Amino acid sequence: MYKEKEGLLPRIHKFAPRKKVGMLLLCAVSLAVLVWVLFVDKGEDAQELNASIINSVFTPEAGQKDNSTYIESIERTNVGQSVSIVQPLPPPPPIVYFKGYTLPPGNPCEGFTLPPPPADKKRTGPRPCPVCYLPVEQAIALMPDAPSFSPGISNLTYIREENLRKTEFGGSEFGGYPSLMQRNDSYDVRESMSVHCGFVRGIRPGHQTGFDIDDSDLLGMESCGGVVVASAIFGAFDLIRQPKNISEYAKKNVCFYMFVDEETEVFLRNSSELDGTMRIGLWRIVIVHNLPYDDPRRNGKVPKLLLHRLFPNARYSLWVDAKLELVVDPYQILERFLWRKNASFAISRHYRRFDVFIEAEANKAAAKFDNASIDFQVEFYKKEGLTPYSTAKLPITSDVPEGCVIVREHNPISNLFACLWFNEVDRFTPRDQISFAIVRDKITSKTNWTVNMFLDCERRNFVVQGYHRDILEHWTPPPPPGATEIVHPPPPVVDETLQTSRNVTTSSYVTDPRKRERNRKSKRHRKVIGS
Repeated sequence: MYKEKEGLLPRIHKFAPRKKVGMLLLCAVSLAVLVWVLFVDKGEDAQELNASIINSVFTPEAGQKDNSTYIESIERTNVGQSVSIVQPLPPPPPIVYFKGYTLPPGNPCEGFTLPPPPADKKRTGPRPCPVCYLPVEQAIALMPDAPSFSPGISNLTYIREENLRKTEFGGSEFGGYPSLMQRNDSYDVRESMSVHCGFVRGIRPGHQTGFDIDDSDLLGMESCGGVVVASAIFGAFDLIRQPKNISEYAKKNVCFYMFVDEETEVFLRNSSELDGTMRIGLWRIVIVHNLPYDDPRRNGKVPKLLLHRLFPNARYSLWVDAKLELVVDPYQILERFLWRKNASFAISRHYRRFDVFIEAEANKAAAKFDNASIDFQVEFYKKEGLTPYSTAKLPITSDVPEGCVIVREHNPISNLFACLWFNEVDRFTPRDQISFAIVRDKITSKTNWTVNMFLDCERRNFVVQGYHRDILEHWTPPPPPGATEIVHPPPPVVDETLQTSRNVTTSSYVTDPRKRERNRKSKRHRKVIGS
């Protein structure tokens, strides 16, 4: 054995010069193994040290001061290496909110006040009044970069249900039949809330929920991330009116959507207004299928109050009833009634009525809805504490809105108000003027949020009231200015003596017996009674 080893060693030395590469590889592998062993050992020690440092930073002991900005550097004397500085992550930056602005001194709108109404005694009805708008370019430049503060609530989600069961009066499958307990809970405003807000079935609003919309239209609505102007026509009840005085910037950046049902679609196609482009002027026409209600008035409340659900990415919306014609740029309206007032919801107050109870009686007198249902709703609100309007409610100026125009920001508190207002319309009558005040008062009792209720004459400044289609079809418009008026010849004069000679009495020309009786009375002499 020993001799064999002695023989092996000379042979290794003999062939070593030929195997230099192999020896180098062998040495490299050995060195790598040694370094790996040392690294693992030091790594475990470093992890233990880092853990102890983090615990000392984020776990304050008794008598220790605030460690949120505590920084520690420790040197490992036993190893001879220093440990990197451990510093906690900085807190997230505070959320920035839009806090309003004031117009610069000298701006014409800064000290603008309404002039006295014109002294025209012949015209006593509502009329527009002057409104000081900023130029479109200035209004666009003042569009907030951040959302408005949402008092009381920062996270709002919506209830989805498949198995619906009606427990109390009112409600619908589209609205989800919220119970009275759920209704009361929805008025308890808190940071995170989940409420009924229509579209309770299906994956997303407009898709197998009732009020269904084609996927291509839904995709376009979801891509609208700025300002949306919306209206609706159901039952072919109105004619489409084109907005006027719209800036080129608004034409490119504002989404104009007109929702119509299938009946209105047929009417528009038969009148050659609608073609394959699904556009009429600025309006993009969206056909709604599977309407949730039999009453067109309730169907109209879906886009009117739930635009934040149909346009989930839009920041602002302007709702305009189809009977109105928009004549001011949307950015000017938003600046005047939202941004300048630092408000997230704006609506005009009724020009004549300020009290819900008087409004309810007016609805009954005009046969707007079933009288018994209106009475039931008003009595229900009275039991909840609704009182007639008086100066004691100031700074609230009215309990009755003129709801044909709504200007709003889509932030959580504004969306909550719209959802709860819709729930009242879904449960009670569709007369939204009756349910507006109770929803507003319940929310404002929990938060310092307010609604900007501007004058009705200001609303009439940026929308022009029109007539419904059935009235327009039976109305002969006046001749245009400068047109030659057709003068008809006067009717022939009947010669009574000639007719008598021909044995034809004048009474034969009177076809109405009441007129005949008036003719007889007109020939009688008045009896003079002496004093």
